[in-house]
Amino acid sequence: MIRYVLLLNLVASPAFAQSGDLEAICATVAKNFLLTDALHLGIVQSFPELKPPGVRLTYSTRADVAKSEMSDTFECEFSDAKPPFALVRFCQSNTCYSPQEKDAARKRRFDEMRILLERSQK
Repeated sequence: MIRYVLLLNLVASPAFAQSGDLEAICATVAKNFLLTDALHLGIVQSFPELKPPGVRLTYSTRADVAKSEMSDTFECEFSDAKPPFALVRFCQSNTCYSPQEKDAARKRRFDEMRILLERSQK
């Protein structure tokens, strides 16, 4: 019976940490984009086995929000699941930023995050 309860808990969990490195790098991108040092993470899912590898997370900039109530999302895609991590694309909620972006302001924001990420890995 205990084995079934443990199995049910594993299956019912929203996510398992698949790549702590990718998750930390995506959180860094989110902090830089949101211009905050205090980013409280809710559910974090990483997919190092996908092409491109990616991370999806919920977050809040307020400390008093329960993880289950965090509804703001941030997503990152990288060229590789191993360092050095090169940012390919990121999205905040429904707005995405990439080097192929037609909107000049979004393309510039992507380039800013890419540069800040490169600097942080030196």
